[in-house]
Amino acid sequence: MSTAPGASSGSVSRTLEFGVHLPHLGRQVDRDSLINFAQQAEVAGYASGWVSDHVAWPAKIDSKYPYTADGSFAPPPDMGWLDPIGTQLFVAGVTTKLRLGFTVLILPYRQPVPTAKQLATLDVLSNGRLILGCGVGWMAEEAAILGMPWDHRGERTNEQLDLFTRLFSESNPSFTGKYYQIPPIGFEPKPVQTPVPVWVGGNTEAAYRRAGTYGQGFHAAFEPADAVDHGWQRVLAHTRAAGRDPLAMTLSLRVYLDTQGTMEKSKSIFGSRDQMLEQIAIWRAIGVSHLILDPVARGGVPGRLDALLAFARDVMPAVPSA
Repeated sequence: MSTAPGASSGSVSRTLEFGVHLPHLGRQVDRDSLINFAQQAEVAGYASGWVSDHVAWPAKIDSKYPYTADGSFAPPPDMGWLDPIGTQLFVAGVTTKLRLGFTVLILPYRQPVPTAKQLATLDVLSNGRLILGCGVGWMAEEAAILGMPWDHRGERTNEQLDLFTRLFSESNPSFTGKYYQIPPIGFEPKPVQTPVPVWVGGNTEAAYRRAGTYGQGFHAAFEPADAVDHGWQRVLAHTRAAGRDPLAMTLSLRVYLDTQGTMEKSKSIFGSRDQMLEQIAIWRAIGVSHLILDPVARGGVPGRLDALLAFARDVMPAVPSA
């Protein structure tokens, strides 16, 4: 077994939590499947449930998806894909402990004040279970369909995060930025959590700086260990440069739980229980403390749920506590 070079730098030993990607997209999207999946995952001991963010996209896409070797984006435009915030509001009502995250919410697709209201509502109705995973997106074509600007989307995202902080914490928030301006307003109720945990996603230096400056965590997805370690070390460097505590930061990672052996191995958990434990140990050595499983299995949503329940039964109890 090998570990990445930055292994323990800037991190603390934490109990590893596991999350699951919820079945809100694909050919089998319905109420009963989502309820059953979320509730069984919660009972099985998973700490969080996650949703992805796309609204509408054309059949022809010139933008390059950053998490495949050739830049292709596999889902066809007619595939079912429930709204991420709406889905998590629904899941909040049928669960009691599952934390509710986004992997990731694309802030440049949305106006900040209505989005802040939806997020505050989710945190209130879930009694403080929101994790705001967020990013700047990659598909210019989708932003155009939504009528949202694509230029300077990193700066726009930074302003949105600044604005969220004010809306979520100040009694009469106002904001004057380059892209967004609001007069003093009432914004109630506030989220239950103070602050709402922001886990910034991305794989660029700007994303690492954003996480270190604005986030309580960094959210990596579908990347090999050396890339995750590199990104994490850059996030920690930017956290220190911002005068913030790197030990308070969380590193989360989304990987495939691959029961079919079809996905890229460096981005997956696969094989026997002992093989999975060895792979998990590599992620933990880098500093990952929240591992989100995106199951790939035959049999549709029931097959994916079976894979997650088997993992919870056979693998999770064997993971060392720290």
